[in-house]
Amino acid sequence: MEIVIRRATLDDKAEWFNMRKGIWPDAPDEYLDFDMDDILESGNDAVFFALLDGRPVGMIETRIREYGEGCETSPIGYIEGWFVYPELRGQGIAGTLTQAAEDWARGKGCTEMASDTWLDNEVSIRAHVKLGYYEVERLVHFVKQL
Repeated sequence: MEIVIRRATLDDKAEWFNMRKGIWPDAPDEYLDFDMDDILESGNDAVFFALLDGRPVGMIETRIREYGEGCETSPIGYIEGWFVYPELRGQGIAGTLTQAAEDWARGKGCTEMASDTWLDNEVSIRAHVKLGYYEVERLVHFVKQL
């Protein structure tokens, strides 16, 4: 199984949107769609697709940020989201996508890569650890209605 990685283009927006829906299924479509053009045009963002037999099977969104929790340098590469179709998980696709994002960030002068996930997303936590990431802190958000 050869995984081919390439940058996303405008032609990929429908597939990319579907994958974003896979990451954030409860988010409104307008929210998932509103920044896609900006991301593609930005020099500080990149989206990579993993292809098997020419078919997109996963993607990773990455960005250059000035700060990342637990990081000691700036700027840093940041994984904003990644997705692999469920039937293809566990076959190294996420690792290949992550390597592409890390190489891209390294090319932008970064020496650290950061990411996040929800506290209850055990699958994502295990995937991060498997790929060499380690937990640096936990954050609890609060809200009060006024």
